[in-house]
Amino acid sequence: MDPLGYNCFVDRDKMDATIQDLGPKELSCTELQELKQLARQGYWARSYTLRGKVYQRLIRDIPCRTVTPDASVYSDIVGKIVGKHSSGSLPLPEFVDNTQVPSYCLNTRGEGAVRKILLCIANQFPDVSFCPALPAVVALLLHYSIDEAECFEKACRILACNDPSKKLIDQSFLAFESSCMTFGDLVNKYCQAAHKLMVAVSEDVLQVYADWQRWLFGELPLNYFARVFDVFLVEGYKVLYRVALAILKFFHKVRAGQPLESDNVKQDIRTFVKDIAKTVSPEKLLEKAFAIRLFSRKEIQLLQMANEKALKQKGITVKQKRQFVHLAVHAENFHSEIVGVKEMRDIWSWVPERFALCQPLLLFSSLQHGYSLTRFYFQCEGHEPTLLLIKTTQKEVCGAYLSTDWSERNKFGGKLGFFGTGECFVFRLQPEVQRYEWVVIKHPELTKPVSLESTTILSSPCHSVSSDPADRLSPFLAARHFNLPSKTESLFMAGGNDCLIIGGGGGQALYIDGDLNRGRTGHCDTFNNQPLCSENFLIAAVEAWGFQDPDTQ
Repeated sequence: MDPLGYNCFVDRDKMDATIQDLGPKELSCTELQELKQLARQGYWARSYTLRGKVYQRLIRDIPCRTVTPDASVYSDIVGKIVGKHSSGSLPLPEFVDNTQVPSYCLNTRGEGAVRKILLCIANQFPDVSFCPALPAVVALLLHYSIDEAECFEKACRILACNDPSKKLIDQSFLAFESSCMTFGDLVNKYCQAAHKLMVAVSEDVLQVYADWQRWLFGELPLNYFARVFDVFLVEGYKVLYRVALAILKFFHKVRAGQPLESDNVKQDIRTFVKDIAKTVSPEKLLEKAFAIRLFSRKEIQLLQMANEKALKQKGITVKQKRQFVHLAVHAENFHSEIVGVKEMRDIWSWVPERFALCQPLLLFSSLQHGYSLTRFYFQCEGHEPTLLLIKTTQKEVCGAYLSTDWSERNKFGGKLGFFGTGECFVFRLQPEVQRYEWVVIKHPELTKPVSLESTTILSSPCHSVSSDPADRLSPFLAARHFNLPSKTESLFMAGGNDCLIIGGGGGQALYIDGDLNRGRTGHCDTFNNQPLCSENFLIAAVEAWGFQDPDTQ
């Protein structure tokens, strides 16, 4: 199969139909940008020999902890750890969470070797507590390793990466769960049509998105996973998000308007991924993945840090069953004069994942508290984020998700000043459902992210600067992280004694007067929205809702 001996763990009959050794045998480039292009193009994908050499080089260059187990360590410990067990009967370490070892065209010896290597990794990395992706990684690396010890060394270097800017693989439940939440946020932003389908057909949309790593590390066929891994080793974790988003886009394209094969959309996606060759080639999958205009790695890292911080605050650091997302809105105790349970659940599916498990808490109702903007502020202060709902006398319904405590308005000394973050969005529910997000989300070319180093000294009239990186929320979260061509793209929310404004620049998405009687809506630069209802409207009811952690009830 090749002169280097990358074949002793492989079932050759299966491999011949999957990856043939046809391409170039050497790679001379050293520049990262050229490597990126070659990886995306699949330059070494057709050469089993070259891919093995490239993996050896890329993994060797991973910056690691000072003491990282190597091949000699494996030789010293494998006999003691495996003992007299036959390799096929070896238990898997607890940190893989009952994940099955993908066959990936391995022979019986290869499948047993994966188990041995995983047990030795568990012995050397006691701090790895949750890593369901690792069996797939080891199984693939075994294809490009001369023996078990070499495969062990490669996997250890991936786990021991100590470059904070080059995250490679989740190794704790907290990291894994925050990655799932971040993926859900990205779906919500970049795959809105697919997200709408998931909300419509899934009993628990968060659980669907929590499965995203399984699509890549286990369900994808070997030749697809290997192509993803090629780029992953060069570019890092962001590649995984890209490919998973592309998978969801293709799933939606194929299944939109068709009945699902089962009543379990989670299982349907797994089946789709296993049979993805019927729908799309590896080249088309990667092409779609890299056509998605995601924000920078650092911006996504900040979002993940925010999700991780929220999980820590909830005390979620070890594996536990997630709650159903729609159970956050209970039919038996939810009552609104403006929306029903189904509409509120739809709105709840739009909010950032770190708040999606919170219960809706009615803070203000004009029918209960009176038509007073002063009373509105009094009831809402101390709550962040909040949800504003408006019903007009024409029975139109619209509103806004507002990321920041209304008390921020007090910093402007009585003058009308804008604050908030790019997580704010506006929407209408009646006569039709439509959501409008921060314009930068749809058009990232408007801006260039500001480096993390500069955010320690950068400020804007709209935002105060926090020294805690987890509070510097992004992407689409804090406008101070972006070099915007004008300030109109970050006019999120403003409040004075005589009016409340959502969105600005060339118009306002929502304007409500101080008596909560009249309002107007129009296009604004912040959200690039259409009018949310009749452009000038009379208000029948106003409600403000907060987000209550179920653990604090």
